[in-house]
Amino acid sequence: MKNVLLIVTGSIAAYKAADLAHGFRKAGFNVNVIMTRNAAFFINPITFETLTGNKCVMDTFDRDFDFEVEHISLAKAADLCMVAPASADIIGKIANGIADDMASTTIMAVKCPKLIAPAMNTAMYENPIVQDNMKKLKSYGYEIIEPARGLLACGDEGKGKLPPVEELIECGLRHIGHIKDMAGKRVLITAGPTAERIDPVRFITNHSSGKMGYALADAAADRGAYVTLVSGRTALKAPLGVDRVDVFSASEMAEEVFKRQKDTDIFIFAAAVADFRPAEISKSKIKKKDGETPVIHLERTVDILETVGLKRTEKQYICGFAMETEDLIENAAKKLKKKNADMICANSLRDEGAGFISDTNRITLIKKDGNRELPFLSKRELSDLIFDEIVSDISQRTGVSS
Repeated sequence: MKNVLLIVTGSIAAYKAADLAHGFRKAGFNVNVIMTRNAAFFINPITFETLTGNKCVMDTFDRDFDFEVEHISLAKAADLCMVAPASADIIGKIANGIADDMASTTIMAVKCPKLIAPAMNTAMYENPIVQDNMKKLKSYGYEIIEPARGLLACGDEGKGKLPPVEELIECGLRHIGHIKDMAGKRVLITAGPTAERIDPVRFITNHSSGKMGYALADAAADRGAYVTLVSGRTALKAPLGVDRVDVFSASEMAEEVFKRQKDTDIFIFAAAVADFRPAEISKSKIKKKDGETPVIHLERTVDILETVGLKRTEKQYICGFAMETEDLIENAAKKLKKKNADMICANSLRDEGAGFISDTNRITLIKKDGNRELPFLSKRELSDLIFDEIVSDISQRTGVSS
């Protein structure tokens, strides 16, 4: 069982740390909590002891402990250290090497990933001293979790709220919940629909929700990759740790992909890119006229997958998607060859529970050495299976086991 070390400091948001500790326990982790003395003004240590089953530590010189130097033993055992909520005081102490209590002493000895979740008044958070301290922590390898915006306990409104507990847990799981077999890889994923303007009011688009691409981005980030998500219009929220680039049209998506082409290791083209666009875009709204039906002349858009495939290097891996309504396997196999891709994920719009809007999908992996049908699963579960295949292919190609 992996160990989470949760450090709770003197912020009004300290009470939320109880849900955080409970959430990590439910996720299957052993949780140890260290509280600063000021944190105890907001929440009782007994709360954490009840939720975690472990003693909540506060005093560096507590005599009631096992025969180990407690702040060192806790630091050594930790697989993840999260300071939440993190006050301006603890941020300043850590950034400047001050170790004068159990919390600051322990974190100085921690070698595992260290996450800091600031929670304080907006004016304090925006203070240049606090900002400089956080920059310093980033340079030392600490991860700063951006606070949320909203109404603060003091009545002010702005940036400084502790993010939702679910987001904090997700952020922690990104570090210790998954095998990091894609660490160091730069992955570019396209997702969602593109839209092609007709006039200032109207555009042509499709039904893509972006769910498959976003699930893939989440899976890649969980496995340690640096992920860029080039996304068309969608209501989805980008996964934590993913660099999202918003685009509208096929040409905008192509531009963002092409300028990152040389630096990308793995391409996943999951977006539903328009094959055609209006040859001319009206500068003013097209008005209805009696007895007339306007005709829109179309032209081809750039083929992003094919362009990347033609210019690829031997080390790059390219995976495309094929959404078909008929002759699924045959058409996907043609696409694999024509686009010079390593793999095509083929799925049929006619399969029940698959397609654009659903949270599930049915995919067949098409490769030169044969096809493999994946089980009917959620798009997030399928994403891990797709990356299992990609990681295996890359390992065989390089002769290096991941």
